[in-house]
Amino acid sequence: MTDRPTVVIHFKEVKHDDPLKDAIETQCQQLANHFHEITRIEVSLEQSAAGFTAHGHVTGKGIDVATQFEAKQLSPAVDLVMDKLDRQLRKIHDKRIFSQRRDAQRDPPKRQEN
Repeated sequence: MTDRPTVVIHFKEVKHDDPLKDAIETQCQQLANHFHEITRIEVSLEQSAAGFTAHGHVTGKGIDVATQFEAKQLSPAVDLVMDKLDRQLRKIHDKRIFSQRRDAQRDPPKRQEN
């Protein structure tokens, strides 16, 4: 895919700086490089009673994955959400690839004799 996915970052009443925003965008681009079917990545950060809550949502061709994590600090919350999104996308990707292979092995094509 030649188009880069849309990356949207929401900071809901959370103080942030440019290095954090750049780190999030870098992690989103790494996800997009691994999974080419992604068209949009959305990350929302907000303050909660436990510290910070990070929400992640990825959409694309046949993909709609969402997750959230809470942590006492902002950066670990973001890292945990991005790791979870990566695991979920890997699981979906592997199911697509390996289910096609299993189906092909289960029903091998018949040989034609000349």
